[in-house]
Amino acid sequence: MKSTKYSDKVLDHFRNPRNVGSLEGEDVASGRVGNPVCGDLMEVYIKVEDGRIVDAKFQTFGCGSAIATSSMTTEMVKGMTLEEAMKVTRADVAEELDGLPPIKMHCSNLAADALHEAIKNYMIEHGLAMEEDEEQTQIQTTEIKGKEEFIGKGISERATNFDDFRDLRVVVMFTGEESVETAIKLTEYTNRVVLITPKRKIAVSDELNRRLNDSSVKVITEGEILEAKGEGELEKLIVHNLDEDTTYELFVDALVTME
Repeated sequence: MKSTKYSDKVLDHFRNPRNVGSLEGEDVASGRVGNPVCGDLMEVYIKVEDGRIVDAKFQTFGCGSAIATSSMTTEMVKGMTLEEAMKVTRADVAEELDGLPPIKMHCSNLAADALHEAIKNYMIEHGLAMEEDEEQTQIQTTEIKGKEEFIGKGISERATNFDDFRDLRVVVMFTGEESVETAIKLTEYTNRVVLITPKRKIAVSDELNRRLNDSSVKVITEGEILEAKGEGELEKLIVHNLDEDTTYELFVDALVTME
């Protein structure tokens, strides 16, 4: 859908959202994602029996599209196996809603990502294993345009003095477990920390993944930094959303490349 108007389905799921709330119990897991660009925050809960999702609920703080996509996602996955639910994409959700305005596709259509996080957390908590995709461990290799201009002026390879980042908007590039540890540590100095990876998930140890989920770090998956911009100091990054093949601006004070 190319217009900025919402479909009747989007409006219906926004005005009459299904499955609002949370779930508890041994067979329940949740996944949380947030988009620092739009401020949307979504948490999806799943209840699993015999490998199938028998119930799903959500708690979302965000715009109408964020609520509608969360509502539709939880409706779609009931009765699916965990493997089937892992294949549900943002595009699938948008299609079920008869389309979304293009600006909302990368900004607010994150419920499928929260669902995937819930499934991963369930598998971890129950000692199960899903088929691994070696490509998921890859890191960004594309050179960031303008990076050299801002070395020491907002861009650094390491966070050596964490106090220098106090109250700043900080992006950390995922390069492995050290980058995740750095992002978590930075939350002791600022509540605006973003961890970005070009892949669909952060591939780290189970324990570190739990710590990341429990932290205030916001994770951007399928994001690749194309360019750094600013007047004298770093002010914003141009990010390529690899899932939707769109770009957007992310306003920041600091970028830690972990090179």
